[in-house]
Amino acid sequence: MAKSLVMATEILPAEVGEAEGCIQCQQGSKLVLFVTGKCHWGCDYCPLSDNRRETPDMFANERRCTTWNEVIEEGHAMNATGTGITGGDPMLDLEKTLEAVRQLKAAFGPKHHIHAYTSIPFPPERAIDFAQAGLDELRFHLLDGTTSKYRATMEACAKHGITVGVELPCEPDKESQLFALLDELETVPVDFLNLNELEITVGNQENMDVRGFNLSGGITAAAEGSAELAIRLKEAARKKSYHLKFCTAKYKDAGQLRNRFKRRGQATLRPYEVLSDDDTLLFGAIPTDLQDAQDDMNELNEVLGMAEGWLRYDGVNQRIELPLSVAESLADILDVPVLLVEVHPTHERLEVGVVHLNEHR
Repeated sequence: MAKSLVMATEILPAEVGEAEGCIQCQQGSKLVLFVTGKCHWGCDYCPLSDNRRETPDMFANERRCTTWNEVIEEGHAMNATGTGITGGDPMLDLEKTLEAVRQLKAAFGPKHHIHAYTSIPFPPERAIDFAQAGLDELRFHLLDGTTSKYRATMEACAKHGITVGVELPCEPDKESQLFALLDELETVPVDFLNLNELEITVGNQENMDVRGFNLSGGITAAAEGSAELAIRLKEAARKKSYHLKFCTAKYKDAGQLRNRFKRRGQATLRPYEVLSDDDTLLFGAIPTDLQDAQDDMNELNEVLGMAEGWLRYDGVNQRIELPLSVAESLADILDVPVLLVEVHPTHERLEVGVVHLNEHR
């Protein structure tokens, strides 16, 4: 009888044997550090967006960074308990990835959990460098679906105290290969196998069409058949020496990402902002030209008697920001537009929407 898997958006309890990197990621407490977009493997299922594919640029969460200080700043902005280093392939810029581990451990301390991904069986003698830098966990993406090219590197990493795992998309047309891999992983020092539900995205849709994959339906980007195969693989691996985890497309988007947004929103909330049920930031605003801003701010302060920090002028968008409750009370009094503004709690504060609270347009 087929078993179902929970596809919830809340934080789920950890499974026995689950990788620490996954546990923190589900809680939304892991900084996502994209060290490079370089990757010459050309996997047809790669979901990477065009603005990151092959770029040498670095991103901490959604923030483009040019210095380690900016990366650390973003980590503090979300009270990060750990970091996941990704790409591209981080090992195509091995020295930069090593430096990232060193910088993060120096800034956040030895308990800051760091995991990284790679498809490259890098020289085994470099494993000690990563161990000494403080890398906690390394996840291998097996390009040919077997461990043959990766064994020496896996063994070296495990020898030096790095937790070793494998992470792959669950491709519906690779059933035989994936079932064979379950037994093969018993012969290498692997603590976990993570299977991600295959996703059909803007970046890979043409390739997925060629392979005959369809969306599974609903609001998810999941490929049809991926979840069903993962469930059977999870059952088959129940008595293996390693842990098999299946991460659904819905949970990665609506669970992990949303939990990270909520965490950052709570950590960076300005006095006049509120966190919505959708984990966006809400506040009131009054459009004001720069030359009038100080006079208008003084007048509002005099009338409202608000404490410092509860009024702020946004020079980029040229508006006075204030509590939404105050904006609502002013909407019927002022002869100028009064707005409700909604933004994502990211560094760029991407605007989600603007609602006029009075008749002005």
